[in-house]
Amino acid sequence: MPFAFKAAWASAGTSHAGGSAAGSADSEAFAGSSWAEAEARAQGLAGDEQTLRQRFWRKLRTLALRLPFAEDLLAAYYCAFDRQTPAHVKAALVGAIAYFVLPADLIPDVLPVIGYTDDAAMLAAAIRLVAAHITPDHREAARRKLESLRETG
Repeated sequence: MPFAFKAAWASAGTSHAGGSAAGSADSEAFAGSSWAEAEARAQGLAGDEQTLRQRFWRKLRTLALRLPFAEDLLAAYYCAFDRQTPAHVKAALVGAIAYFVLPADLIPDVLPVIGYTDDAAMLAAAIRLVAAHITPDHREAARRKLESLRETG
């Protein structure tokens, strides 16, 4: 049975402030948007599993070498899309992953040094809530994938 991402997003309790990141078509769509429009777009993204996955991998590939929390992010991703993971856990993790993927957030990702601190905080909070569900298998898969991404550069 497919996971209901729209319901997960709504129950994840995420919120976004306006802002945009340079270099993506999505950031242009967010530029000048109201908070309500940005949230509606975020809910649409979370409701579309395929788009969320594509944007996650695209962004992660570009940042794998620079992102200090990449392994935790990947472990959260594997847990969120594991069929054995309970719905409430998926909701928290999908919210954090969608926050990472979206170009508009509290601290724009284009800012040097601090740009991803809000993404890391969101992920850390989600992981803290559901830590018991992120298994050693999820962490091992994350380590292997991260090594592979770093090797292919």
